[in-house]
Amino acid sequence: MTDSKVTRRAFLAATTTTALAGAAWAQQPNTARVVPRKVSPNEKLNVAGIGVGGKGMQDIMSYSRENVVALCDVDWERAAEAFYRLPDAKQYQDYRKMFDEMGDQIDMCTIATPDHTHAPAAYMAMKLGKHVYVEKPMTHTVAEARLLTKTAREMGVATQMGNQGHSGNGVRDLAEMLWSGAIGHVKEAHIWTDRPGGRWPHGGPATPPPGEPIPEKLDWDLWLGSAAEREYNKLYAPFKWRGWIDFGCGALGDMACHIMDPAFFALKLGEAATFSVEPVQQENANDQTWPTNAIVKYSFPARADMPPVDIYWYENGLLPERPAEIPEGQQLGDGKNGSLFVGENGYLTAGEYGGTARLLPDERMADYTPPPQTLPRVGGANHYRNFLDACKGGDAAVSNFDYAGPFTEMVLFGNVALRMNKKLDYNIADMKVLNDNDAAKYLSKEYRSGWELPV
Repeated sequence: MTDSKVTRRAFLAATTTTALAGAAWAQQPNTARVVPRKVSPNEKLNVAGIGVGGKGMQDIMSYSRENVVALCDVDWERAAEAFYRLPDAKQYQDYRKMFDEMGDQIDMCTIATPDHTHAPAAYMAMKLGKHVYVEKPMTHTVAEARLLTKTAREMGVATQMGNQGHSGNGVRDLAEMLWSGAIGHVKEAHIWTDRPGGRWPHGGPATPPPGEPIPEKLDWDLWLGSAAEREYNKLYAPFKWRGWIDFGCGALGDMACHIMDPAFFALKLGEAATFSVEPVQQENANDQTWPTNAIVKYSFPARADMPPVDIYWYENGLLPERPAEIPEGQQLGDGKNGSLFVGENGYLTAGEYGGTARLLPDERMADYTPPPQTLPRVGGANHYRNFLDACKGGDAAVSNFDYAGPFTEMVLFGNVALRMNKKLDYNIADMKVLNDNDAAKYLSKEYRSGWELPV
């Protein structure tokens, strides 16, 4: 932050429409940079929360020992508990107004809104020199993930995506086991979740539901934000938006940023130049909601020191076939969620965040000596503290946008393949679908007037 007042008007002046091109994840030229305020480890940050009900309240309360100066939520019924617990914070429904009035009083923001609002809020915050903690998935579209990654570098802000497991020991234990050759080269990884279950609409309805009275304390126009106008229905908000294509990213967006993280990290998938995604199955796909269930196959070429590998995603309770060598009764993953790595010389399974990584069959683990730790651990395995330290001049947070951006692109490209219902080949550097020009429309989306992003 500069000495002069930084407002939304400064953001508008700083915004550009530069096309996103060039090398994969490449740093773009700096434009109109607002320098974040430097804070020593012993000073307190001025924190704002955007979306403070539900998970958002947990996020903002994790920074309650800092100076929480503003709380913003379009639904003041959902925000009521956060308002009660943080009474000194100024209350808003529109984050744009919050930045206009308090742009010079905010150092860092948490963002825990529906998926379609992540990028607009985070982009504005970063352009104003604010550090941002954004819940997973980082963005609603592939192009937004690239934009936020680029913008974070340009603005020199600290960032973190809310895939909390990436601060835990599990993902590192798993990586060290695989890198030490515990099961040889990995040929396949199978990753599954029980989501959505009954948590949100999926596989229908194929048309928007009829309008209902808007709850008294909800600003529906602000809730829609960048999305096309439609009438309110409780099937959208406050809880079930994740299943609607206009607002959420389905089961992939909800859980792959957790469960697929160990595979992305340990198998060095971010070092690939290309990959392909193919829907193996999906049921009841339509233009309004994500399918009833899906199996998606990601294929990566050789990268770093690793051979080609296929990654399979299963949702809504679908599971991979149990290998004949693993007896019934020996648990895969943690049951409802987990991963199974298939190597040249055996199997390794882990839970939702990569925790309790172990060889299978169980007899192999009984005689196994874990390799030495070679990866640094996050102190206390605290994702929130890890980000706070980065905001105060420490090392970059472990799921900063240089990591989370490429990871989110990979995850959300699975949704592009589901929308097209065909195998798609993706060139990362050019952010280009190689075998279908029509698929480009699903890398981004149309924005409602007044909410546009430079993508």
